[in-house]
Amino acid sequence: MAEKIEHIVNSEAKGRVDKYLAEVFPEYTRSFIQKQIEKGGILVNQKVINSKYQVKADDHIIMTIPDPIEVDIIPEPIDIEIVYEDDDLMIVNKPQDMVVHPAPGNYSGTLVNGLLYHCKDKLSGINGEIRPGIVHRIDKDTSGLLMIAKNDKAHLGLSELLKDHHITRKYHAIVYGGFKEDEGTIEEPIGRSTQDRKKMAIVRDGRYAKTDYKVLERFKQFTYIELTLHTGRTHQIRVHMKHIGHPLLGDPVYGPTKMSFGINKQMLHAKVIGFTHPITHKEMYFESELPDYFVRVIDKLRKL
Repeated sequence: MAEKIEHIVNSEAKGRVDKYLAEVFPEYTRSFIQKQIEKGGILVNQKVINSKYQVKADDHIIMTIPDPIEVDIIPEPIDIEIVYEDDDLMIVNKPQDMVVHPAPGNYSGTLVNGLLYHCKDKLSGINGEIRPGIVHRIDKDTSGLLMIAKNDKAHLGLSELLKDHHITRKYHAIVYGGFKEDEGTIEEPIGRSTQDRKKMAIVRDGRYAKTDYKVLERFKQFTYIELTLHTGRTHQIRVHMKHIGHPLLGDPVYGPTKMSFGINKQMLHAKVIGFTHPITHKEMYFESELPDYFVRVIDKLRKL
């Protein structure tokens, strides 16, 4: 059943309705919102509007979010590195270049295709047919640990832990530039960029985001760091590191236009995940080895 979102425009708001809604709801792109307006799925004060409508204080907006289009996802015998598995959940180590769940243009070869083959029908259904078992995700170019829920009870429990920031998540990254300090914290709100709707950015009315960083090793022009996520915003690490002047090496979106060493995939690995098991209540802690691609780059930097 389609979801309906109601929103009252604040007193300081102005501008086109599509731009305003994309800023208020950064999880939806401006193009998506424009399509819903064209279909009559967004009403202002109970009236159909167009994308050029200028919002004003106290406008009552009702936005209808259609059900996702489900497609048949084919189980595939894909090699998945399973770090841990029980009746309720799994921890997998995703390689770089693997997409987590199917999307237009990527309906095969994803982690979900492999999970369906391995688990058969033993995956949570909360996120629908396209994302069975997926509690959280990491980018295609990011490697590392992911939690997978095998039933809805475990999925809800893990989701609550994420929501309440009770899951330890540490990433390792290589970033541009040197740090005077050994560690620090970034607390800056993240939302959809107003200049480029395909990007996230630090925006005044974005969602609260907090990242800790710690220097692990210094090189001539780069630094190897550990990052701890306190929140889980889209592209949080990439946006926060760009904001303080240390974009990820190889980041094709938030990094320099000219790539160093010919690397065009961000050097980011989800190394540690820790949490209280939502069913057994046991303390769980997992740490993965750095993948070969990451080790090779570190070795190269040490020789510069």
